[in-house]
Amino acid sequence: MNNPLVSIIMGSDSDIPVMQKSADTLKEFNIPFEMRILSAHRVPSHLKEYVVGFKDRGIKVVIAGAGLAAHLPGVIAAYTTLPVIGVPLKSGSLNGLDSLLSIVQMPSGVPVATVAIDGAKNAALLAIQILATSDNNLQKKLEDYKKKMEEEVISKDKNLMNN
Repeated sequence: MNNPLVSIIMGSDSDIPVMQKSADTLKEFNIPFEMRILSAHRVPSHLKEYVVGFKDRGIKVVIAGAGLAAHLPGVIAAYTTLPVIGVPLKSGSLNGLDSLLSIVQMPSGVPVATVAIDGAKNAALLAIQILATSDNNLQKKLEDYKKKMEEEVISKDKNLMNN
């Protein structure tokens, strides 16, 4: 397997079902990735060590899923200049709204791109779009992907009109 270009990180194994959607989407586009469980609160020194090694391993984009206080994406962004995409996870009494606000409200100078609550598939697509800015083959795959989505919607509309 090629060296990973994307790192998918989550704080708990309970996040795997949602974050697997990022992995599945990256697989669909043949993007090599790595996936880790590294909590910003429970193993901060391990997380820092992992993040500062991104560039040496060839990582280009980070996808970080977090629930509740959702510090993981911001902590990662504090330790790297790579693009970080935060996935707020539906959890707790606020069903992910707390996570969304925690991730999207990063202080000036520490940006984290943020997708919808449980939006791991879109996080992967955004990572792919970032990678495609310097990869014409990947850009073509994205164009084909969007064309396929268009064709599917047109087909569904025709089926609905014929019923």
